[in-house]
Amino acid sequence: MLFMNRGNFVTLFLLVVVIAIISAGCSTLSAGSGQKSLASSPNDATGGANYEASIGQGDYRPVPTPAPTQAPASTGNPGTADKGTLIDQKLIYTAQVNLEVPEVPASIDRLKALAAAKGGYFASSTFSTQINDRRTATVVIRVPANEFESVLAGVKEIGKVTSANTKGEDVTAEYVDLLARKTTYQNQIAQYNEIMKKSEKVEDIIDVQEQIDRVQTSLDQLEGRMRYLNNRIDLSTITVNMAEKEPVGGDTGHSFARTINEGISGLVGMIDFLIVALLVLLPLIIIGAAGYGVYRWHQSKKAVKAVDTPKQETPEKK
Repeated sequence: MLFMNRGNFVTLFLLVVVIAIISAGCSTLSAGSGQKSLASSPNDATGGANYEASIGQGDYRPVPTPAPTQAPASTGNPGTADKGTLIDQKLIYTAQVNLEVPEVPASIDRLKALAAAKGGYFASSTFSTQINDRRTATVVIRVPANEFESVLAGVKEIGKVTSANTKGEDVTAEYVDLLARKTTYQNQIAQYNEIMKKSEKVEDIIDVQEQIDRVQTSLDQLEGRMRYLNNRIDLSTITVNMAEKEPVGGDTGHSFARTINEGISGLVGMIDFLIVALLVLLPLIIIGAAGYGVYRWHQSKKAVKAVDTPKQETPEKK
């Protein structure tokens, strides 16, 4: 009986030890899980410094990921938008008008006044006088796009329209592409500048500066193209070709100077014709002269032979 009580005591003791070991293992596991959860999921209310201080020495320190930065806003003109949004349609208007006017100088003055009244300007002009004193000119004016139709109607009232051509070029697709590329270049320059701030070696700084200069050059060229398109879009171009009406029945009046000039011109033209004809016929003249020389030589030789030959005496008839 004593032996049985002793065996029960040993069994009870072993059972208590096993229970104590299991309890200690569960406590350790629970503490490890809690520490791991704290390390992987820090409270949002704690700052980065407090979070790192709460981790024990020798533990894993995760590198914090920087928050994404917002792309710089587009600096395009009013009415434009960044990629993904609609922008106003971009049209370039041009026109070419041919007019028959009473007097070219007076018509040029009217075009200047018309362009200035509508907020435009006189771009360029060429003036010439023909042989028959008929004057012609080509004038280019630039006017705001919203005044294009009214200015074009005023141009047609200056003289008789012989022909007219109007064109509208849609550059919206190119403009949207330029805006997208501009944003990309600006973002690249901003990123390179951030890299430049963190660079310590001289060679790294030089490499980054070269990349910045390369992107900046492309950005400058792109902005130049955008300025050109904006100018063509905002100001339409109208080209006017003017000529005075040709007089009925030719020139009126008589001019001795014009008659003398026409006579000299005709004489020079005749001389030019004779020179050309002489050069064309020169081979035939040479061949004909050579043939005539041979013929003359042959005739002279026959004449000499006839003189040198004595005449035979004929016998007299009885």
